[in-house]
Amino acid sequence: MHYLTRLAGALACAAPALLTAQPVTTESLIREMTDMHALAAFPDPAFKTVQFSSFDRRSTLPGEPGWYSNADGFGNEPIPAFEAVLREPGEDGVGEYLICDIQSPGAVVRCWTAAINGRIRMELDGRAVFDGSADDFLRRPFDVLGAAVGVDPAVFNGSFNQQNASYCPMPFAERCRIVWTGDLKQVHFYEVQARVYEAGAEIETFAPDDLAASIETIRETSAALAAPGSRMPPAGGVELPIDATVGPGAAADLLVLGDGPGAIARLTLRVRAENLDLALRQTLLCISFDGAQDAQVQAPIGDFFGAGPGVNPFDSVPFTVEPDGTMTCRFVMPFARAATLRAVNLGGQPVAVAGSAARTPWDWTDRSMHFRARWRVDHGLVGDPQNPQDIPFLLARGRGRYVGSSSIMLNPTDVPTPGGGWWGEGDEKIFIDDDTAPSTYGTGSEDYYNYAWSIPDIFGFAYCGQPRNDGPGNRGFVTNHRWHIVDSLPFHDSIAFYMELWPHRVTPGYSYARVGYHYAAPGLIDDITRITPDDVRPLELPAWSARAEGGARNSTFLEAETALRSHAGVSAARGNLYSGGGAAIWRPSAAGDRLSFPFTVGEAAEYTVGYCAQLSGESGRVRLWLDDQDEGAAEIDLHAPARTILRRVELAAQRLEAGEHTLHAEFVGEPGRTIGIDFLWVQRR
Repeated sequence: MHYLTRLAGALACAAPALLTAQPVTTESLIREMTDMHALAAFPDPAFKTVQFSSFDRRSTLPGEPGWYSNADGFGNEPIPAFEAVLREPGEDGVGEYLICDIQSPGAVVRCWTAAINGRIRMELDGRAVFDGSADDFLRRPFDVLGAAVGVDPAVFNGSFNQQNASYCPMPFAERCRIVWTGDLKQVHFYEVQARVYEAGAEIETFAPDDLAASIETIRETSAALAAPGSRMPPAGGVELPIDATVGPGAAADLLVLGDGPGAIARLTLRVRAENLDLALRQTLLCISFDGAQDAQVQAPIGDFFGAGPGVNPFDSVPFTVEPDGTMTCRFVMPFARAATLRAVNLGGQPVAVAGSAARTPWDWTDRSMHFRARWRVDHGLVGDPQNPQDIPFLLARGRGRYVGSSSIMLNPTDVPTPGGGWWGEGDEKIFIDDDTAPSTYGTGSEDYYNYAWSIPDIFGFAYCGQPRNDGPGNRGFVTNHRWHIVDSLPFHDSIAFYMELWPHRVTPGYSYARVGYHYAAPGLIDDITRITPDDVRPLELPAWSARAEGGARNSTFLEAETALRSHAGVSAARGNLYSGGGAAIWRPSAAGDRLSFPFTVGEAAEYTVGYCAQLSGESGRVRLWLDDQDEGAAEIDLHAPARTILRRVELAAQRLEAGEHTLHAEFVGEPGRTIGIDFLWVQRR
């Protein structure tokens, strides 16, 4: 969709109003990055958040041919993935392309790239503010702009810069024009999110000097973003205890609040049960504000806190999950009269729920909104790259603000690499108000969650994370989240949020749960569905054996529990986490103990040799080398606190002659640690 059409809809997001808000400045936007109270009120001045990205321009109308096209910036796409071609490529292949031209008050609030060549020039109100590396602009603009005015770039790392994204707000009073100069034949992924404010909004245009002038606010904000659980502002208010036991099939009030207005500024819960993982999925958290017949928050407790399945620790601005299962929510939940928190046990075991809530005062006005979280799940989905499908996260009519997403996926692929086993090739598509095409159209599910190339890494930042990914590759239970704070998505009349399900190969048996977090004014209508016991039924990983396809093509797999069963100190672990239903667990008696893994290659060629390793809280360190090449050994730390996951570990590719070879492993960790091996992995390059 051409940017003029897109912005016409954005500027119609609200009728011009008499504005009483304070001017929007670089510093005020930086303060918003940790201001959880501001999210609970409709913004003043009003704005619409739009996204300019390298999505495939053949995707025009929902359901029409080309809707699921996927040439999103890989290079050589059929239609240049930009708003306009400003200068055709020359003999060197380099051309000039328009990313955006916003001719109204606004602010750039988020940028992202997986990889991009070339340069970007950004002009704000007709003045060049950035002219340099496109990769720098999309990943770390404040590093470059701050260094020019004496600000140490280190202050932005891990806080303003998060995984592959940057949250570096840059407001403008009249116009933002961003142009890319580069080679279309090379990779050029990009996303630029911007607020488009209503007419009359008072904006002070960004200049690099703002970073030096706001350095104390930047340092304070950076500290909170880097360690939200310990550095976010305290909730304050009155601390109210929560302690209840809920029997099978029963419900219990956790907290009943009256005498509003007020707000729950922080909610902390911990669940105890014989089967904790099952309790976290089968015990619902239901929060009703102001007597609502359908609770505004309805979700399994673990999924609501972004922890599921089970307890997977992470630390973010709105949620922190600790290794002991303590879960904290910092989304502010205001109410005009009353609030009720209930636990509903859809399972067959008693569940204890304890914790506390901080109640604070709240001035309820016509801009105030209730907090909402809608959970839904689809079991038994068939993912098909020839037949992608749009999965709804939230469909609603009314006024509100979208503030976050969490997806909880069971990916049953038997390809042990991201290539061939990836579930999320599809894009997010978000329709706001009168959009006829998405005003936010993404370039891939992992791109929405701020990472790239379907990496299996466990990571966490202030606004995004992947706290669980069983592996190997993207197999098993996978949990992702992203919180929209400075890039929240206000809507006046409606929102429709979809994410494409598009795996690399036909894969039956997906379970796809998700939560859409948002605020809404009273009267919002959404696509609520009651959560049933079948929705929260126990999920188990299917039995599997590693398949040599996709990124694992030309591979040979040897199951370790069979090949190493006669080795001293080796026992078998069982379960469907492991290929073939089992893994070898080596318990060395002391550092220096060795294990040998013989294998055969049929012909001389270059090979990568390693194994699929178990990482857990009990795992230690190991040195690997091949044949008699001890000088080329690689030392690998397999310790992963609070998790049991599978990851590929490997030596550098090398030429092997046909015949017998041996992979050697030497234990170099602390006594009592284990080395888990699912299967030997030999891959011809």
